[in-house]
Amino acid sequence: MFHDLIELAKAKLRDEKFSGKISCGQVSAAIETSSGQLFSGVCIDTSCSLGICAERNAIGTMVTEREFKITKLVCIKGNEFILPCGACQELLMQLHPENAELEILVDNDGSTRKLKELMPYWWG
Repeated sequence: MFHDLIELAKAKLRDEKFSGKISCGQVSAAIETSSGQLFSGVCIDTSCSLGICAERNAIGTMVTEREFKITKLVCIKGNEFILPCGACQELLMQLHPENAELEILVDNDGSTRKLKELMPYWWG
């Protein structure tokens, strides 16, 4: 069920440093939208806090293509699945009301959590 997303996210992982102040790719994310399209992104870490998370990078491309509803999300750091940070969770919730139901892969056995489970008292 998450195979294509996992493969896409893994393909984007890398630990690349450039300019002496920026690195990227240590975390990657892949999103599946309600229309079945896949989008990916990598983290961009800067020395002055202007970076962006992998999830928000993928969301930017998704929104550029006029997609807003997400059904599945995979975030990978190294060999492990990780949860989106609080800022990414907030953005995911605000993008579309149905995103509360999106499934986030949490480990290799296929376990998932819905976004609404991570934010049970969301203000919106």
